[in-house]
Amino acid sequence: MGPRDAEPLVLGVPRAAFRPSPIFLALVALLITCGVLTWHGIGNVRLAVFGFVVTGWVVSLCLHEYAHALVAYRFGDRGVAHRGYLTLNPLKYSHPLLSIALPVVVVLLGGIGLPGGAVWVDRHVIAGRLRHTLVSLAGPATNVVFALVLVAVLRLGAAGGGPVEFWAAVALLGFLQLTASVLNLLPVPGLDGGNMIQPWLDPQWRRMYDLFAPYGFILLFALLWNPRIGGWFFSAVFAVADFLGLPPWLYATGLELVRFWS
Repeated sequence: MGPRDAEPLVLGVPRAAFRPSPIFLALVALLITCGVLTWHGIGNVRLAVFGFVVTGWVVSLCLHEYAHALVAYRFGDRGVAHRGYLTLNPLKYSHPLLSIALPVVVVLLGGIGLPGGAVWVDRHVIAGRLRHTLVSLAGPATNVVFALVLVAVLRLGAAGGGPVEFWAAVALLGFLQLTASVLNLLPVPGLDGGNMIQPWLDPQWRRMYDLFAPYGFILLFALLWNPRIGGWFFSAVFAVADFLGLPPWLYATGLELVRFWS
């Protein structure tokens, strides 16, 4: 094999490590297809809405984890590229069942954008507490941007008409991004919000944080199960949705449509 046949490198990493995976491209194509079917009312519209929302959620999960990995890469962790995190392949982000299937089920049953996948970042090669915080912040920031884009599309596009099923699907996907944004920013050990403050803790508190971090999901479920805390959480999400002008009846319609089996 000659020099011209060798795989080009970027800072010692093959360029293939930065190319979007065929799985991610297929998800985007499916998202667009379901959107077109919903808009034109072709076939089973409720099934198309289901495909649009679920696929859109998985795409957002990929972008969330990609943002973590990209910022970590920029700050010196080349391992995220070798582990495939920069290809946007959802199968690279931790366990497919716990990281993708479980959050999708929670989305469908509870209408909550549960944090899903995870990327392993080599914190030892990233210098500075602020950089560690920015790595953790990158994922939730992606959800916030995604939510704002969807709300903007909804407010600008719905005024021009179109099928209510399509806009209900967009509204539901936007609402899920809001719930994911709030959940990910909670200062719970193991979640992005907790990981943002972890570098700034005193050593003794950091050790305690690291002890509870693996059980962050269990702690999150326990908090949301508490009626008072769960009520505060949804009140906050509803307040943000109202502030952004996201109609409650519209994303509620989307949640009803997406449960096509009922």
